[in-house]
Amino acid sequence: MANTHIALLKLTSIFIVITSAPELCGSSKTFTLVNYCKETIWPGVTRSDNHSGDGFTLKAGQSTVYTAPDGWSGRIWARTGCNFDSGGNGKCQTGGCGTSINCTGPGNPPATSADFSLGELDYYDVSLVNGFNLPIVVKAINGTGNCSTVGCDGDLRQNCPSELASKDNDKVIGCRSACDVFNTDEYCCRGTYGNPATCLPSNYSKIFKQVCPAAYSFALDDPTSLITCSKADFVVVFCGSRNQTTCSYHDKQAVCNRSKAYKAIPQSWWILMLPLTYMFSLWIMP
Repeated sequence: MANTHIALLKLTSIFIVITSAPELCGSSKTFTLVNYCKETIWPGVTRSDNHSGDGFTLKAGQSTVYTAPDGWSGRIWARTGCNFDSGGNGKCQTGGCGTSINCTGPGNPPATSADFSLGELDYYDVSLVNGFNLPIVVKAINGTGNCSTVGCDGDLRQNCPSELASKDNDKVIGCRSACDVFNTDEYCCRGTYGNPATCLPSNYSKIFKQVCPAAYSFALDDPTSLITCSKADFVVVFCGSRNQTTCSYHDKQAVCNRSKAYKAIPQSWWILMLPLTYMFSLWIMP
């Protein structure tokens, strides 16, 4: 299922150049990851070709930067409910990618993902093809082309159909895809349903789409969910919303809006700031 989706997408170009150092000469890309969730998450990053990658801890309100080589293609998502020991070994409730904090495989469903493919044109999208574990928004800044903001407007866990719900102690921790639960050609876009003319939205994918209208809700979803942009910086926000102003980019610094529930952690070379009251004085997301 994931392979079908990745074959349709051309993915990658990750996160935002916000260092005060001179601009990189096309040899790498940097991306800013922002945790707007109320709890700690453990982002995972893997390449599309071999699923090897990285992982780290990101506490509530914190942000960090991930650097990828030029031409990188892969995905970024959040693991939740993780328990790692001092050696970095452990497991997660959702999005697990092996038994260590550094990913050794793709994220296990359900997991919302941000997918990227970097090149002369950068392709990116947010995907719920492998289910949903928390909202993700991807914002492109200072690019040319479409460069639309993609992702979610709400939290699907709050109205996940009971037959798709993934629970821990009666708490919904994720929403599985219909393909993952029922494993039929119709829901998985296989066999006679393996093309856009026959693999159509289901009642389940429509529920996904209502919460995340600018994201893939099933494997052969509306191709306009895949965005192209060039020369952009990127911000990936976990537990954000397209309806929020997330981040803007001025003089090689990222400035991100946040609700009072989140506390941004400033770094030595960048600042996440700006009270919510200034939210609409900056640009408004499309």
